[in-house]
Amino acid sequence: MTDQNQDTKKKTDKGRVGVYICYCGGNISDHVDVEKVRESVEKLPEVAVARTNMFMCSDPGQELIMEDLKNGSIDRVVVASCAPSLHESTFRGAISRAGASPYIYDHANIREQVSWVHHGDTATDKATRLVSVAAAKAEQLKPLDPIRVDATRHATIIGGGIAGLRSAIDLAERGIQVSLVEKSPFLGGQLARLDRVAPTGDRAADLIIELASRVMKHETITVHVCSEIKTVEGYVGNFKLGVQQAISEADRENTGPLEDAAVGKFIPYQGVYTLEDPLVSNEFSIETGVIILATGFKTYVPYKGEYGFGEHEAVITLPDLIRSMGENSPSGSMLEINGRKIRSLAMIHCVGSRHIPGIHPENEDGYLNEYCSRTCCSATLNASNMIRETHPETTVYEFYRDIRTYGRGQEELYEDASKNRVVFIRFEADGSPEVLQTSGNADDFPLHVKAKDTLTFGEEIEAPVDLVVLATGMEPNPVSDLVEMMKLPVGTDRFLLEVHPKLRPVELPVSGILLAGTCQAPMDVGEACNAAGAAAVKAAILLDRGYVELDPFVAQVNLEKCKGSGACLEACLNEGALKLVEMEISGQIVKRAQVTPALCMGCGACVAVCPENAIDIDGWTLKQYEAMVDRIVAEVPAA
Repeated sequence: MTDQNQDTKKKTDKGRVGVYICYCGGNISDHVDVEKVRESVEKLPEVAVARTNMFMCSDPGQELIMEDLKNGSIDRVVVASCAPSLHESTFRGAISRAGASPYIYDHANIREQVSWVHHGDTATDKATRLVSVAAAKAEQLKPLDPIRVDATRHATIIGGGIAGLRSAIDLAERGIQVSLVEKSPFLGGQLARLDRVAPTGDRAADLIIELASRVMKHETITVHVCSEIKTVEGYVGNFKLGVQQAISEADRENTGPLEDAAVGKFIPYQGVYTLEDPLVSNEFSIETGVIILATGFKTYVPYKGEYGFGEHEAVITLPDLIRSMGENSPSGSMLEINGRKIRSLAMIHCVGSRHIPGIHPENEDGYLNEYCSRTCCSATLNASNMIRETHPETTVYEFYRDIRTYGRGQEELYEDASKNRVVFIRFEADGSPEVLQTSGNADDFPLHVKAKDTLTFGEEIEAPVDLVVLATGMEPNPVSDLVEMMKLPVGTDRFLLEVHPKLRPVELPVSGILLAGTCQAPMDVGEACNAAGAAAVKAAILLDRGYVELDPFVAQVNLEKCKGSGACLEACLNEGALKLVEMEISGQIVKRAQVTPALCMGCGACVAVCPENAIDIDGWTLKQYEAMVDRIVAEVPAA
């Protein structure tokens, strides 16, 4: 591997492109001869400097680029490393710190596209070709200025659960106006349906009341309950949301007198309510700079017959158990549910999570929940501990595939359950427990739960129980209407998909729209609040300056070539990004295409259909494509 002391070649005739090739700690160099690639590309006419580094994304790697820019060795940059989605922003940031335009940069992906799929000479040859093509394009790059648009100092949060409340408070305390839009009559979301929070033991009602009271009393926060987003227009900094508020008479009866709304009232297992006005139906719009999605999750509902659910009254879900225990003051040495004494109960884990294709049936929509819901194990263990500590004569069996108590303080729940003599029975993934109804048995238990226990080397165990509790997982709330309106990406698990889980964990590809909480993935309360805080910080950064800077990779119209045919408008994928406007050219009033930069996605659909070749995309011009194609078919210099 070479470093800053390696020989470099500075051109004075044509190009000054710097090429920086990453070993990626062996991820690339194990299959690509990185030094051979460098020796080949440094002979290209436009390449002034070619360097390698073990980790180009590291500080020393970035310093190589910055130093060459500062001393004038180069004026364009190509980095050959992993996928640009991982570190494009990293390298653009380094270029900016060197005082250059971040848009003089191009990227060659030689990890995912080369070393992970090719080996030997094939890998090295392909990497050389890709780097060569990137250098040819980089020579054509021009320093661009970011697009600047004014930003309304206002944020809208969709969802009034714990994440939405947390984001609202964090933004309001920075002096930003906030609108909180909640579909139901209640605030608090799914947390309001719990009694206590594991592993801290805090009362869920206390957490919600504390946050909701601050939200409802804060002078810069407006709460709209019973409200839904119906239309979305505009772009980052300048969104316009159409909202419909519909408060039914049933909602009024459920929520109580309106005069209490100023403070709000906690209704167990529903939440805090607040109603702003006595209108039964109301439509209004919100002009906002940033949107935070905190639409939350729903609990998986077992299908009829799943472990006997819906067929036997003694089969309930964990949320049902938690609610029943919370509504009834603990008394007696034996647990009572719906007036029945529970001598023993079975907890079954992973109901609605970690589905396996071919083993578990799809739901009515054709989906399998193959992901882990993460919070179920801790919630189940917490409930088991509460039962054993409060009702010691009730035996608790836990049937599980794996125990995942990953969070701080949660492993202690598992240890406490062992100390409390909870009986653990571990079953194989393809050997789910069977819930058997009994009648006339001598033991007089209505249900038996049977499974092969891997902890005892496959011994078949049958536990007689009065109650079966299904630890149901999380599913994303259905937000297909918002996904369609805002053009949001959704993962295979149906949760909203962030740009990058490490580098941009609460951002969506649509500028100005952020994620908070369990609309993104299963999370516990602490994680949801952390994500909400991160979204609030991102929103504040966007809004604090009063303007937003966007990447300039948008369409540009050559008015001398444009004839106003309108073909580009028909092809445009984002309504409003292109329009025909009247203007005076050479003394004549004509119609010409005009781009709204903040709405343009830079997709190039308009470029493809323009009969006059009057449109180009900054950063991806036809001339740059031609240079890339020419280089693909040309012979690359040998090392």
